[in-house]
Amino acid sequence: MAGSPTCFTLIYILWQLTGSTASGSVKELVGSIGGAVTFPLKSEVKQVDSIVWTFNTTTLVTIQPEGGPMIVTQNRNKERVDFPDGGYSLKLSKLKKNDSGIYNVEIYSSSLQDPFTRKYVLRVYEHLSKPKVTMGLQSNKNGTCVTNLTCRMEHGEEDVIYTWKALGQAVNESHNGSILPISWRWGESDMTFICTVRNPVSSNSSSPILARKLCEGAADDSDSSMVLLYLLLVPLLLSLFVLGLFLWFLKRETQEESIEEKKRSDICRETPNIRPYSGENTEYDTIPYTNRTIPMEDAANTLYSTVEIPKKIENPHSLLTMPDTPRLFAYENVI
Repeated sequence: MAGSPTCFTLIYILWQLTGSTASGSVKELVGSIGGAVTFPLKSEVKQVDSIVWTFNTTTLVTIQPEGGPMIVTQNRNKERVDFPDGGYSLKLSKLKKNDSGIYNVEIYSSSLQDPFTRKYVLRVYEHLSKPKVTMGLQSNKNGTCVTNLTCRMEHGEEDVIYTWKALGQAVNESHNGSILPISWRWGESDMTFICTVRNPVSSNSSSPILARKLCEGAADDSDSSMVLLYLLLVPLLLSLFVLGLFLWFLKRETQEESIEEKKRSDICRETPNIRPYSGENTEYDTIPYTNRTIPMEDAANTLYSTVEIPKKIENPHSLLTMPDTPRLFAYENVI
């Protein structure tokens, strides 16, 4: 912004550096809020009439060494201004942020045509507090955690340098800048990330950040994937097992039925279903034995007959193909 104090200070510095003749180079000083800074002044001027210190365009203090008074133009600066050891060097205490700017000293002497001048640039910084680390959007794919870590200061970010250290790998790494991109895979050795901030008067570091704790979502994602995989595989395996068991029982039952059918077929082939003629069947009748007296044989009334018994049939199937032939019966001596 064009009207900001910082912009005005820079313009005034350039004007002071280019618009007047200096007896020496510009000296840069730094200080911290609440601290003190000394503007060193060594002059070879033998006879000093007066010394005037100015801050930007405002007179800060006037000194008359030859028994004259020390005049501080602003009451608020009386307790802050001092000249240690009775010299001409100015010490400014209880520094504030708005003390940053251009300081100029002029030494007037009757022995000099122009005053002796010296210029200083003072920058007042805050003591840095512990930086805060925030995590950006995190991506967890296949157990790999990818994200960005941002190191920031709540206040006092002027001239702050950010440095990251990654500890835990074979070679420790450093990274400059407030943003650190990380990629860490679950199962690898744990890593520790530390952000360090520095300015000209102080430094501070963040609390260690563990990759394992930072990327817990990667493990959860991996575990959830495994759980989902188990939930899908277990019912599938159970279904395949039940199906296989059913097919095995079905095959076994089919084999048993086939064996039974084969046995019945073999029995049918071994025992042909042929019905012989009634005349060829030999019947036996059991006549019980009694103790009755056998009558005497009457030769005149005895009938004798001769019966021819057919030969044993070797091949039963031949009866099916052979034509019907008259059976031969011989009867002899019928008396």
